[in-house]
Amino acid sequence: MRLEQLNEMSASEFINQLGGVFEHSSWVAERAEPYRPFSSFQSLYDKMVEIVETASENEKLKLIRMHPHLGTNAKVTDFSQKEQKHAGLNELTEDEHNHLMLLNKEYMDKFGFPFVMAVRGKTKQDIYRTIKERLKNNYRTEFEQALEEIKKIAMFRLQEIINGGEMISMTNNKERVMYYGKGDVFAYRTNLKPLTGIRTIPESSFSGRNNIIFGVNVKIAVGGAKLLTSFTEGDNSLVVATDSMKNFIQRHLASYTGTTIEGFLKYVATSFLKKYSHIETISLIGEEIPFETTFTLSDGNITASDLVFKRSRNEYSFATLNMVRRENDSIDIIDQYSGISDLQLIKVSGNSFVGFIRDEYTTLPEDTNRPLFVYLNIKWKYKNIEDSFGDNPEYYVAAEQIRDIATSVFHETETLSIQHLIYLIGRRILERFPQLQEVNFESQNHTWDKIVEEIPGSQGKVYTEPRPPYGFQCFTVTQEDLQHKMLSAEIQYKGALR
Repeated sequence: MRLEQLNEMSASEFINQLGGVFEHSSWVAERAEPYRPFSSFQSLYDKMVEIVETASENEKLKLIRMHPHLGTNAKVTDFSQKEQKHAGLNELTEDEHNHLMLLNKEYMDKFGFPFVMAVRGKTKQDIYRTIKERLKNNYRTEFEQALEEIKKIAMFRLQEIINGGEMISMTNNKERVMYYGKGDVFAYRTNLKPLTGIRTIPESSFSGRNNIIFGVNVKIAVGGAKLLTSFTEGDNSLVVATDSMKNFIQRHLASYTGTTIEGFLKYVATSFLKKYSHIETISLIGEEIPFETTFTLSDGNITASDLVFKRSRNEYSFATLNMVRRENDSIDIIDQYSGISDLQLIKVSGNSFVGFIRDEYTTLPEDTNRPLFVYLNIKWKYKNIEDSFGDNPEYYVAAEQIRDIATSVFHETETLSIQHLIYLIGRRILERFPQLQEVNFESQNHTWDKIVEEIPGSQGKVYTEPRPPYGFQCFTVTQEDLQHKMLSAEIQYKGALR
C-alpha cells in the first residue's frame, strides 16, 4: 500500500488499517488521523510516536501491558505471530519454552508489565540474554525501555503496511549507497567433492580439480531499506554483526556439497537471505587461494603428492555474485561473473609496436621485435547464469582453461599490440565456449626496459623493470564479434565467386 492511499481513505478505514501498528491500541491511529495528509512515511511515523510520548502515564502503561509474553501459546495478533515466528519462538523445544515462560514470569512479577522486545532479526539466544540483563534494571528504566522497543516494533509494522516503494522515499531515491559487510573471510576445506566431467578443449590439458584443498577468500556486503535506521539512528536491532557474517560463511563451507567457488557463493548467498528475512540484497566476491601440486619419491618413481601442497603466489580464479529479494519474497540472481586475476605472461620475441602517432610528445621508439610482459585480469559471463555454478560440469568453464587459451593465443600470435592480443584471446574463448555471453579484459603493459641491446655470441639482451607508469587496456569481446567475423568472411567468399 502506498502513502497516498492512506491519505485518501475515510477516517474509519485509516484507523482500521493502522490500528495494529501499536499493539491493540488503535487510539494512536485515531489521534493521528486528523493530521492527514502525511507527506512521507517518516512524518506519519513521527506523529504516531509523538502521540505515544505525549500520552498519559496510565495510557503508556496500558500500551505496554497490551503486548503478549514472548513465546506464549495464547492467541496473538498477526503482527506478533509473524514477529515471533521470524525469531524462532514458534519452534522452541518444551524445555526452551518452559525456560522462557519462567523468565517472563520473573520479569512480570518484578515490573508489573510483560517483557517487550523488538525481536525482528533476533534469535532466541538474543532474547534469553536480553531478558536476563534487563531483569537487573529498575522500574523506571524498564518502563522507558519497553516504550523504546514498542516504537521499534511500530516502525517495522508500519513499514510492512506501507510497501517498499514508499519506504524507499525515506532515502530520497533508490540510488542511495547503503550497505555494509565483511572482507578477508578466509576459509579452507579439505576433501571437497572433486570437479569432474568438464568438457576439454585443444588448448588445455585441464580436465578437472581434485579439490583436496579448497581455499577461498570471501568479501560479503548486504543491504536493504530496513537497515536505514542503523545508519541514521544507531539502531542495531536489525544489524547482523560482521563477525556473524564471517562465521556464517566459514561454517557453510562445511555443508557445501558442490565443487566450485561460484557454487559456494550461491549457496552462501541463498542461505543468508533465507536466514535473515529483512536483508534485501547480498553481494559476494570469492577469490581462490591457490595451492600447487608437489612431488615425492615413491617406490623409485617421482609421483604427485596427495598430502603436501605448495601455496601459490601466481594467478588465481575468482567469482562475483549479486542476489536480491523481491517484493514477493522470491530470491533472484541479478548478476554473476567468473574470472581469473593477475595472470602475468612474458613473451620474449614475436611482438611489435609500430605505426602509432608520433608528435612532439612522443619519446617511445618503434620496436619491431620486443619482449612483451602483460598482466591480465579476465572475466567471463554466461548466457545462462545457472551454468556458472558447476552443477552441470559439461557447461562449466574453468579458469585453468581460460589461462591456457590466453597463453596459447599469445604463443601463436605475431602480437601487434596488447589491444589486438586481448581481442584475439576473447574471440578464441568464445569460440571454444559458446555458452558464454561475453569476455571482459583488464590488461596492463609492464614490458621491461632495455639495458644491454647486444651481447657478443648471443641472441640475448639484458632488461630491467619498467619505469613506474604503466599502460592499461579494457575491452569486452562479445558473441557479436564472432558473428561479425563470420559475416565478413561470408561476404569475402561471395565476392570471390563473382
